[in-house]
Amino acid sequence: MAKEAKKDNRVIRVAVDGELKEKVVAVNRVVKTTKGGRIFSFSAIVVVGNENGIVGQGLGKANEVRAAITKGIEDAKKNLIKVPVRKGTIPHEQFAKFGAAKVLVKPAAPGAGVIAGASMRSVLESAGVKDVLAKSLGSPNPHNVVKATLKALSMLREPAEVAFGRSIKLNKVFNG
Repeated sequence: MAKEAKKDNRVIRVAVDGELKEKVVAVNRVVKTTKGGRIFSFSAIVVVGNENGIVGQGLGKANEVRAAITKGIEDAKKNLIKVPVRKGTIPHEQFAKFGAAKVLVKPAAPGAGVIAGASMRSVLESAGVKDVLAKSLGSPNPHNVVKATLKALSMLREPAEVAFGRSIKLNKVFNG
């Protein structure tokens, strides 16, 4: 079965055969007060990825935590993007903003690990990035931080794509 993922207004075919791993980033309890008492419901933000360059996020809302997580997983599978991962890190530095949340992701040397906050770490590990430096600026809201991180990852470009766009050779992209 194949799902489609959007990246910069282009549709990318992504093969999905149950190999996606899910991580729950945050669960939020919502209370609605009525004349009959309080009604509790839950919202869960979930990140799924195959740890090989494909990642997505989803939001699920339900009256039970497990149902909210399940709905979030289904939503995340509909919002997959392809991330260029080269030698365990990202090709270049990227800054992105979503709402009041701002994120900065930078490539790191091999062995550095994922140096990031909890919300960003879930996204980066699900995408398969092994070495990266990341900083969350602005709002600590996990919903917006996850969306800003995915926006930054979707803005990353492969070196071959940059070379083709500039009409230069691939080694000139790296060596100037």
